[in-house]
Amino acid sequence: MKGLELCRLYYDEVGAPLLKARYPELMARAAAGLSGQGSDCLGLDDEISRDHDFGPGFILWLTDSDFEKYGAELQAAYDSLPREFRGFERKPTHTGAQRVGVMSTSSFYNYYIGCTVPDTLMKWVRIQEHFLATCTSGEVFEDPLGEFTAIRSALLPCYPEDVRLKKLAARAATMAQSGQYNYYRMMRRGDVFGARLALAEFLNSSLSMMYLLNFRYEPFYKWQFAAAGDLVAMSEALPYLKDIAAGSTRRDDVSIANDIECVCALAIKELKLQGLTDAAGDYMEPHAYSIMAHIKDETVRNLHVMEG
Repeated sequence: MKGLELCRLYYDEVGAPLLKARYPELMARAAAGLSGQGSDCLGLDDEISRDHDFGPGFILWLTDSDFEKYGAELQAAYDSLPREFRGFERKPTHTGAQRVGVMSTSSFYNYYIGCTVPDTLMKWVRIQEHFLATCTSGEVFEDPLGEFTAIRSALLPCYPEDVRLKKLAARAATMAQSGQYNYYRMMRRGDVFGARLALAEFLNSSLSMMYLLNFRYEPFYKWQFAAAGDLVAMSEALPYLKDIAAGSTRRDDVSIANDIECVCALAIKELKLQGLTDAAGDYMEPHAYSIMAHIKDETVRNLHVMEG
């Protein structure tokens, strides 16, 4: 059984009945679910994941006023719930980066992105993808007030379009610089270590490009490949990216260089399908500037091409 399913069952069969009987009015205003850090929130948990922070548990999100008045009491009630469920011990409640238990809706989103819904495009630009992926992961089991879900819906499925374009342009520019330019130069110098760093930059930018082309936020780095299997746009590039990652300890620069060019060609193909580039050629940098030209907001459009 996957962790998210286990947590939902624990809420439905244990948490909700006990807490609603004790706090009927408060629970009628509380959102419940599981979101945030952890492979179970992404549906990527496995046997290895069970060595830490695995087990039944859930989050209760309260309004600011309800949290101020009842947060400590409701947390104590949560802590008193049965510790074992279906053979698993309940998730631990951490301080700081709290993964389960009681918290306010605003503090949850502020912890990851510094606000609830960014109110300017420049604030959106500054937020890293994996933080947005984290705070919109998992599942909301119920939300009678709709406060938590309204914020979550405003953050999904991806950045506002001008910001998505800015980040796509930055990824295209980095792919050109790190993969199509610097990797070759570092290998010609015999600097294998610098070349490997260039490949790492290329892999990160290419994977981010894939997620953005699919109108998705890229998750934390260790889950980027695992979650990419569900992507559709530019999906043909995934085997080449995996080949680059697997071959990064070899000095076979010819095959890696071929993989780089295949990834870039597939990225350009998808960018053209989405009507985001009018540039010609196989080098990614002109396509980065072409993407920038499609940005409507002047402030975002005037940012450095690699910013974002």
